[in-house]
Amino acid sequence: MKLLVTGCAGFIGAAVCQQALLRGNEVIGIDNLNHYYDPALKQARLNLFSDHKNFRFYPYAIHDEKSLFSVFETEKPNRVVHLAAQAGVRYSLENPQAYVESNLKGFVNMLEACRRYQTEHLVFASSSSVYGANQKFPYSVHDNVDHPLSLYAATKKSNELMAHSYSHLYQMPVTGLRYFTVYGPWGRPDMAPMQFATAIMKGEPIKVYNHGHHERDFTFIDDIVTGTLKVLDHVPSSDPLWSGETPDPASSTAPYRIYNIGRGQPEKLLTFIELLEDNLGKKAIKQFLPQQPGDVISTFADITDLQRDIGYSPTISLDQGISQFVSWFKDGFFHKMLSF
Repeated sequence: MKLLVTGCAGFIGAAVCQQALLRGNEVIGIDNLNHYYDPALKQARLNLFSDHKNFRFYPYAIHDEKSLFSVFETEKPNRVVHLAAQAGVRYSLENPQAYVESNLKGFVNMLEACRRYQTEHLVFASSSSVYGANQKFPYSVHDNVDHPLSLYAATKKSNELMAHSYSHLYQMPVTGLRYFTVYGPWGRPDMAPMQFATAIMKGEPIKVYNHGHHERDFTFIDDIVTGTLKVLDHVPSSDPLWSGETPDPASSTAPYRIYNIGRGQPEKLLTFIELLEDNLGKKAIKQFLPQQPGDVISTFADITDLQRDIGYSPTISLDQGISQFVSWFKDGFFHKMLSF
């Protein structure tokens, strides 16, 4: 199988590329290495597999239609894992146009490219943030998600709607994955694990929003990658039980599915911090702050559908995941982080 991975230098994208290459796939990577955070970290991730004989890299932006289509024309990938996007809830409050360009225009370009070149299966990244103001726990893909709390979340919900329209119109197999708080080695420096670990080691305060009352469904990167590739191998078909009278948001008469992909076990943010402290061997200086606009208080994934359809079974506990993350972080990477 020839697999195209967008956002291949990102946290999840790089891990997907590594695992896909290990299992024998030919992998085509696209990433524009933008400056949302230091491109040096993205390049360091790429260096882990860029010299593999079955990997080829294109430094393109997905909102550049001509460049994106040229990759499809040249490579003709069988399947696509679309992970490129402008990430971050808080950044969307300051730079909304970046989300329109990448998450909306770029996503339409991806759908159109998959249509024109008859891709067998498009798997794309949605987000747990689409649940927004929902307070029914655990979050279920069968519930409506019509009240996003940030522009980032709104663009991810829009991606799901646009993907369904293409799946319906062109019978194009599409699966959306709502990722829940992914963490682990090579993670993003703008996310809590990296920010907290770096600040703790430097003796600087960490910002703990909502006075520490957040809960998150922390999911280790290895479990995420295993699930993503299993989904890629599971091409969706029409749901024979779907009814327009009682429409299920998670499926369709089209070859379309939406899944939650998380651990299915929320943890208190303060517990996460305590585990970091224990593994780093140093206490955090906590600066407790009010909740930020766009944040949700808790996330909790109902992963029943993914367990049923692909046998998804996350295996890494929070204790184990934090231990692996800190081992990697302390193994020389903290010093490199000072430059990122």
